[in-house]
Amino acid sequence: MTHWSGRTTSARFDGIDSPGEIEEPEGPDFVRIQQSDEFVRLRSVLRRFVFPVALLFFGWYLGFVVLAAYFAEFMSHRLVGAINVGLVLGLLQFVSTLLITLWYRSYARRRIDPRVAALRKAHS
Repeated sequence: MTHWSGRTTSARFDGIDSPGEIEEPEGPDFVRIQQSDEFVRLRSVLRRFVFPVALLFFGWYLGFVVLAAYFAEFMSHRLVGAINVGLVLGLLQFVSTLLITLWYRSYARRRIDPRVAALRKAHS
């Protein structure tokens, strides 16, 4: 029988054990990598950034939606000419998305990419 990882295991026919050929998998052993301490630490480092930032952005977006839905008078307050609070906050949604993307890119270069490279080197 062939295991999903590519390894052949022994098969059983009519009560007789028949040892199968053991083949070396062609690619990395993903199960071993996933269970390694380095991978667990890598996922932890990634989660420590992604979850708080995602929650922060979701809260900011939800706040914008609530303000737009229930505080129309505040959102329609004119700041300069035809520019009102709602327009500024809406544009800041795009700005915050860009800033979060740049922040993540910097974070990944400093904290994630070196760990991924070390993990690849250790398990290649």
